[in-house]
Amino acid sequence: MFSLSLEFLALPAVRYGQWPDLSLVDLAGDITQKGYEKKRSKLIGAYLPQPPRVDQALPQERRAPVTPSSSSRYHRRRSSGSRDERYRSDVHTEAVQAALAKHKERKMAVPMPSKRRSLVVQTSMDAYTPPDTSSGSEDDGSVQGDSQGTPTSSQGSISMEHWVSQAMHGSTTSTTSSSSTQSGGSGAAHRLADVLAQTHIENHSAPPDVTTYTSEHTIQVERPQGSTASRTAPKYGNAELMETGDGVPVSSRVSAKIQQLVNTLKRPKRPPLREFFVDDFEELLEVQQPDPNQPKPEGAQMLAVRGEQLGVVTNWPPSLEAALQRWGTISPKAPCLSTMDTNGKPLYILTYGKLWTRSMKVAYNILHKLGTKQEPMVRPGDRVALVFPNNDPAAFMVAFYGCLLAEVVPVPIEVPLTRKDAGSQQIGFLLGSCGVTVALTSDACHKGLPKSPTGEIPQFKGWPKLLWFVTESKHLSKPPRDWFPHIKDANNDTAYIEYKTCKDGSVLGVTVTRIALLTHCQALTQACGYTEAETIVNVLDFKKDVGLWHGILTSVMNMMHVISIPYSLMKVNPLSWIQKVCQYKAKVACVKSRDMHWALVAHRDQRDVNLSSLRMLIVADGANPWSISSCDAFLNVFQSKGLRQEVICPCASSPEALTVAIRRPTDDSNQPPGRGVLSMHGLTYGVIRVDSEEKLSVLTVQDVGLVMPGAIMCSVKPDGVPQLCRTDEIGELCVCAVATGTSYYGLSGMTKNTFEVFPMTSSGAPISEYPFIRTGLLGFVGPGGLVFVVGKMDGLMVVSGRRHNADDIVATALAVEPMKFVYRGRIAVFSVTVLHDDRIVIVAEQRPDSTEEDSFQWMSRVLQAIDSIHQVGVYCLALVPANTLPKTPLGGIHLSETKQLFLEGSLHPCNVLMCPHTCVTNLPKPRQKQPEIGPASVMVGNLVSGKRIAQASGRDLGQIEDNDQARKFLFLSEVLQWRAQTTPDHVLYTLLNCRGTIASSLTCVQLHKRAEKIAVMLAERGRLQDGDHVALVYPPGIDLIAAFYGCLYAGCVPITVRPPHPQNIATTLPTVKMIVEVSRSACLMTTQLICKLLRSREAAAAVDVRTWPLILDTDDLPKKRPAQICKPSNPDTLAYLDFSVSTTGMLAGVKMSHAATSAFCRSIKLQCELYPSREVAICLDPYCGLGFVLWCLCSVYSGHQSILIPPSELETNPALWLLAVSQYKVRDTFCSYSVMELCTKGLGSQTESLKARGLDLSRVRTCVVVAEERPRIALTQSFSKLFKDLGLHPRAVSTSFGCRVNLAICLQGTSGPDPTTVYVDMRALRHDRVRLVERGSPHSLPLMESGKILPGVRIIIANPETKGPLGDSHLGEIWVHSAHNASGYFTIYGDESLQSDHFNSRLSFGDTQTVWARTGYLGFLRRTELTDANGERHDALYVVGALDEAMELRGMRYHPIDIETSVIRAHKSVTECAVFTWTNLLVVVVELDGSEQEALDLVPLVTNVVLEEHYLVVGVVVVVDVGVIPINSRGEKQRMHLRDGFLADQLDPIYVAYNM
Repeated sequence: MFSLSLEFLALPAVRYGQWPDLSLVDLAGDITQKGYEKKRSKLIGAYLPQPPRVDQALPQERRAPVTPSSSSRYHRRRSSGSRDERYRSDVHTEAVQAALAKHKERKMAVPMPSKRRSLVVQTSMDAYTPPDTSSGSEDDGSVQGDSQGTPTSSQGSISMEHWVSQAMHGSTTSTTSSSSTQSGGSGAAHRLADVLAQTHIENHSAPPDVTTYTSEHTIQVERPQGSTASRTAPKYGNAELMETGDGVPVSSRVSAKIQQLVNTLKRPKRPPLREFFVDDFEELLEVQQPDPNQPKPEGAQMLAVRGEQLGVVTNWPPSLEAALQRWGTISPKAPCLSTMDTNGKPLYILTYGKLWTRSMKVAYNILHKLGTKQEPMVRPGDRVALVFPNNDPAAFMVAFYGCLLAEVVPVPIEVPLTRKDAGSQQIGFLLGSCGVTVALTSDACHKGLPKSPTGEIPQFKGWPKLLWFVTESKHLSKPPRDWFPHIKDANNDTAYIEYKTCKDGSVLGVTVTRIALLTHCQALTQACGYTEAETIVNVLDFKKDVGLWHGILTSVMNMMHVISIPYSLMKVNPLSWIQKVCQYKAKVACVKSRDMHWALVAHRDQRDVNLSSLRMLIVADGANPWSISSCDAFLNVFQSKGLRQEVICPCASSPEALTVAIRRPTDDSNQPPGRGVLSMHGLTYGVIRVDSEEKLSVLTVQDVGLVMPGAIMCSVKPDGVPQLCRTDEIGELCVCAVATGTSYYGLSGMTKNTFEVFPMTSSGAPISEYPFIRTGLLGFVGPGGLVFVVGKMDGLMVVSGRRHNADDIVATALAVEPMKFVYRGRIAVFSVTVLHDDRIVIVAEQRPDSTEEDSFQWMSRVLQAIDSIHQVGVYCLALVPANTLPKTPLGGIHLSETKQLFLEGSLHPCNVLMCPHTCVTNLPKPRQKQPEIGPASVMVGNLVSGKRIAQASGRDLGQIEDNDQARKFLFLSEVLQWRAQTTPDHVLYTLLNCRGTIASSLTCVQLHKRAEKIAVMLAERGRLQDGDHVALVYPPGIDLIAAFYGCLYAGCVPITVRPPHPQNIATTLPTVKMIVEVSRSACLMTTQLICKLLRSREAAAAVDVRTWPLILDTDDLPKKRPAQICKPSNPDTLAYLDFSVSTTGMLAGVKMSHAATSAFCRSIKLQCELYPSREVAICLDPYCGLGFVLWCLCSVYSGHQSILIPPSELETNPALWLLAVSQYKVRDTFCSYSVMELCTKGLGSQTESLKARGLDLSRVRTCVVVAEERPRIALTQSFSKLFKDLGLHPRAVSTSFGCRVNLAICLQGTSGPDPTTVYVDMRALRHDRVRLVERGSPHSLPLMESGKILPGVRIIIANPETKGPLGDSHLGEIWVHSAHNASGYFTIYGDESLQSDHFNSRLSFGDTQTVWARTGYLGFLRRTELTDANGERHDALYVVGALDEAMELRGMRYHPIDIETSVIRAHKSVTECAVFTWTNLLVVVVELDGSEQEALDLVPLVTNVVLEEHYLVVGVVVVVDVGVIPINSRGEKQRMHLRDGFLADQLDPIYVAYNM
């Protein structure tokens, strides 16, 4: 049963898009800079247990007893700081408070985001006003509701049992989510308080809430007993967890927060899913299962409701122009329109006589004075724009009627303020599509339009070219005596076009015909009982909607006098409309609930208000359910001033259907208005369920009167075919009448869907031969034909099958106290589609004086309230600085523009809270690994489960015939001696400086002699024994090579170490020290310069300089030769140690034997066809891996000349490497990714000038990027494209692949097929499957082959867990067998288990004899159609990523680079990104290249893209400065270093967002 009793809703609510702030000007404030420590303690303080703080928790009203004598000044001052009272009812607020109070037991552990101080300061303003003394009562129109207020008027109730059947009493329960204030209230208000204490919830399948764990969904809300319940301060966070981080003392801010977040994520809210493994890759997103208990409509099918007959009154004019002519000639002195100035003084009175003569003058001038006589610019039927400001209704009215008389079609639009006004571009498209070429405007407006330097009005963005025509009388010529406008009866010609802004921001023009215009005026006259010469006060916009229909059109039909109150006057004096009603004894006023609200704010200053003259107060936005509280509060206050209850007449309207329904003024004060208290839960399913007022989640709606005279109304299902609703179902209201719009101008398809709807019964028969029009309003027709509206189609958000209304969400957000933090009228709610469902986003403007902590606390409570009351998760809540949201011309928020800014990342919020964990419930089910197939069933020859075993090999070294002289020597030192004897003057090495000139070079004999001297030095000064380790700390160059061979001659084991960076000793020197210590070096050789550096004061600050081993300076060498050159006893003894930091941040040294070293050089020589006559350019760091081998070893073995280019020289001269390649006519060159990136970025714009300098790359046969990772295909392709014009052949560019166990497995050689690229399905890859797809197909990932397998190398793909061989459709670990495998890790502690596993692994079945080395990289092999040099089909190896870095999430394997690629695409300011996991959280670090204000824009975009493309929820987003993500010398990201830095709080992030 519909229990229709009035709740005293103390507070007027308003359509949020409509109120501007009354004065944002005096709200400037500043956040003082806190010291870092203070800030840190405050951040952490929020999570520690706190004693109840009375002052914060008490509503401000109770802080001091307010006696009746307290001055209005006191109220004024308090108002801005106290609860703002606009969009809400007290009941709703108390409801929300009760819902929040629920969360006392279930604390929400949400870490507050960390923000850099500079970012906090940026959002501040100049003058700081402490919040409690801020002045100005109209801050934004707050009102002081009496805290002791009890309902004063009780209402009769209509029995509706016959209408809503008993079945609808379905008992429903409510869930809540988390926070902590107890609702207190005074006795009688108490029951009401709780009605809304949950205003919109019911049971739905709860989203997985990561914040807390409850076993039950149904929680009863306790109601505090007694008149006042003490309110305790909110206690946030898991205080216990916080202190210890699960029992471990927490050392840093960030890690503590993450720990806290992890703890909250460990407790899932919903039962675990039945997990299964989807093998066919149809990774179905989980479909929301309908709730079996969800309410379903049970009523009978509704019947269409007919309005009363439209009575034809004898003296009704045949057209509106005829009415104007009649009044203009019979009573020319009668006032038609009075306009007000900003002081409320009458500015101007337009009489009917003046309106008539001036409109004629405008009509004549439009038709005859534009263009030439033969070619008039405007003909009857053409469209013209009307551009008039809101404070000049008289000029607008004259122009509008002038158009009607001239039979041209006026298109009233807003004044464009700037060229880039929000939404103004869309208005331009409308004008263009209407073919508008002339704009009528007033003198003042014309002067105010932006002008170009020449005085022309510029063309606004997206607008057609317009002729601006001023309609002031003094500018117009008089019509000749014999000219007279042609006045005919209303017909089907278009009278005017009213613009309408859609949900997506596009602007449509609704055409209204002359007959519809007239009939609408007649229907309004009949419904409102208008009589001649009545006075009507209009506060609404007179250019469209209710303001136009009543204040410009219907008023003229009835010769009424309109008092027009401009918006600017309302801002200065919100009571002005009430004063005008009193002054003119007006019978009717047209207002919005906003205006009633503002009047309430200011009415205390008025003594002599008398509203008894009003017979009708039309509430234009009465269809918004939240206007009910404004109406009630207004009545409550002004009843004592003569206002009668039956005077308040809400109406419902839409641009398409004009007035849909309006409450009629009655004389019977005993007939109370209709009220419905509806279950919010039912409404989300589109079902009407009357709720007892005890329920928390209810929406109270008021009727908007009856259907219009002469109209028929029904409601149809909002989506799909227009089927009639049942009586207890919410649908879209549709109207069939003459008095409606007829089409969207120029859009026949959309017109058909909206203006030509034929509602059908359940059997499929149309209910009428006449078309109905969709109004865009959601509602139902209640008992007695009363129309109820519960929301708008435009504000509808469908989240997992349930419908939520944006206005309702706004109301709940605003009911969360305290309201010191955001502006009431400046909240936008919209939905964005992420992962195939709507996600709710809330954006609000933050007050400049609210602190970070306060805002964050308010945000978390809003999330809890909405979760409790609407049972829907909010995806993102963002606060932006005051006054930054795009505005509509009337000062509301431009929703679609806001949404656009949000999606493109240019909203610049100052606070963001994302809750993807809670609201994304349709992720694919987690994968469960299948047990491996047993060996017996799979091995059949070379097949594994029906697939070819993934194995491949390079050419066989034994079978290659070549005249390789160096083969006869076992040791490199012997090869050098042999070359020094046979070809002493052959140049082996040439080092270039940054200018591209030769800095130094070495011939065979020079190198040999220099090495001998170094060997003497080691023996004499170093007293080193055979096999001692020597650290070589040299810059890239010739010295390093000589020192290396010197060690070999002396029988020592060299270790090359990158020298410390002189500008950055503190971070680079400890690495040097560590390698020297770990490698157990007995001596350190270096140059004189570095020698000084190692002993400097700066070095002493970074490391203990006393513990360096002996340091030898090789700039000062002895002059003698050694007695003999050491020859190793056995090729398997150690030649050198190769130390490098892997991408996972591990410092690992591997042992290279003499045999492996020689085999390595031979393999490279054969692959690249290197001979003494060749020249090779090398731009690599010479400290480890293939870079070192190419720099130091290969030339000695093969005899070719190496042109050495230190990569550091490219920083001063990016073209150095390519110029050298061109100048020396080099055919083979090697570089690193960082070099390639430097060239791509640094030389991008210089290709023309380089061409002019003669740069020619056409001779390059192979350009190999040396790397230990998946080939960076985007970089190699852009490099190829960029230098194609300079002759670089695209197939010349390739990559190599090496790792710790084998420094080079693949390397693109001179012969053999070009590198191939395949596209694999990224979703399959997550399941360790390789599925090839076409280029460009969804989820495709391009992978480039990592070069050709080197001679003598065998590869197999094995399962890293079971060590079984895999088929070639599987992703597995790459295992390698070759003569140049390293022989093991060199570790101090001799961690043999680690070593033996990596270097000596055997397959668990199949070929169990061969010893393999495990690379630690995942990849797969593919047999291609190409043929190798030896005529076999070519096997390509594709490297996917490091096993150590792959992340196991939701049972699937993700590679960081894939997520990073998506993230970098998400926003133009993201320059680099790195991801890693911490426990089960995905952490995304992005480098921001832009202003710090953009930092928070990235958070939602990063979260969206990772959800959409990878089905993962990001746990933490860290925004850092450019250059924070560590990159090693090979250009590889050091994700684990980054992770350590993040956990130790060393990144100095701009912003850290914890997605809840």
